[in-house]
Amino acid sequence: MRSITLKLVLAFIGVSFLSVAIIVLVIRWSTNKEFYKFVLDTNQANLVSALAYYYEENQSWSGLQIDQLMFNGRQPFRPGNHQQQHFAIADANGVVVAGTGVYRMGQMLTQSDLKSGIPIQVNNADVGTLLLQNFNFSADPREVQYLQRMNGLLWISGIGTVIIALILGVWLSRTLTRPIRELTTATHAVSQGRLGLEVPVRSHDELGDLAQAFNRMNSELERSLSLRKQMTADIAHELRTPLSLILGHAEAIHDGVLPPSAKSYEVIREEALRLEHLIDDLRVLSLADAGELSLNIQPASVQNWLEEIRKSYDHRAQSKNIRLELKIDPDLPEIDMDSTRMTQVLTNILDNALRYTPEGGMINLEASQEQDLLKISVQDGGPGVAEEDLKRIFDRFYRTDPSRQRADGGSGLGLAIAKSLVERHHGTINVESLPGSGLRIEIRLPIRALS
Repeated sequence: MRSITLKLVLAFIGVSFLSVAIIVLVIRWSTNKEFYKFVLDTNQANLVSALAYYYEENQSWSGLQIDQLMFNGRQPFRPGNHQQQHFAIADANGVVVAGTGVYRMGQMLTQSDLKSGIPIQVNNADVGTLLLQNFNFSADPREVQYLQRMNGLLWISGIGTVIIALILGVWLSRTLTRPIRELTTATHAVSQGRLGLEVPVRSHDELGDLAQAFNRMNSELERSLSLRKQMTADIAHELRTPLSLILGHAEAIHDGVLPPSAKSYEVIREEALRLEHLIDDLRVLSLADAGELSLNIQPASVQNWLEEIRKSYDHRAQSKNIRLELKIDPDLPEIDMDSTRMTQVLTNILDNALRYTPEGGMINLEASQEQDLLKISVQDGGPGVAEEDLKRIFDRFYRTDPSRQRADGGSGLGLAIAKSLVERHHGTINVESLPGSGLRIEIRLPIRALS
């Protein structure tokens, strides 16, 4: 039995049948019990009334014949034939004037026996007592037919309830399993490589949450696959450019088209270095993605670290007539970090800042403490980045200016590497910009290493 719909239907039928059967049996038992109690009480009341009427008419119990008593045209006394049934009628003195079983004519009853009986009163005076032990009155045939009809209706109602439960069970099962069937179909489609399918969200319960989670997962898978394809194409393009230059110059030198001069060899060397740098960047990213990028965490002076970085960029900034301002809050504590990796982060950010800041502009490098975090910010003097580009600025090989030459614009991996390295330090990196106001990148690192 593999169908969950069938399992749910059978479960509904089983629960409904068991519940209805218990309810019908309990109602039937209680109805029969109450019915016969009603018959007993009615017959007892009628018998007491008939006996009181007999005494009132005869002013004594002499000549009493129980099986000939009539009350309102009806004989109230229809005793069954059970051998253990006992009854007696005693006069006001407790002497039995009529009886069967353990009771004999003329027997004097005790006060405890009389207390368990039913008083017979005429004109508010006790004239006798009716005693019944294990006594059953026979029900009227019409009463028996009524009880049988009621029992039949109970069973018909029970069967009808089970049929309705079956119909509702089928409907509910199909309704409950419909999202599961849709999810199963979509999952098979994803396993066959057909991404982009969305499962309709039909409710706001757990199944609805599951459908939404599947849609998000499928969307992320499609996006990841698209990014992977794009990254593969970008890597191939990035590798092809330096390789083409290297091969072109080497073949030209080999064929005698270019002389084997220092200038030709320098072009080959520069492209080989560029190719090596690209491969190193890709290796860093792959290790970071796999969680295998090792860090050498050591206490470091923020003041000395940033001063060294600024000095290494002084010449390049001055060659472009750009001021590189460094502002560090006093008394900053030492921070636990991998200085080499974090230098790579700031180098990538400052390279972009120098690339976009025009001549005569300024780059601000600031460091301050926010509670137990070190905040480092880099503000360039470039044109800024549009809002739609900010969302993808940390994507690999993404350039906000597609027309920019790759030879002038780096590999497109700098900010992606910076983000991975900052996150490996349990930090965060954020970017904000308004067109015309430059780009501001903020890094927050825990001052003490988290391990």
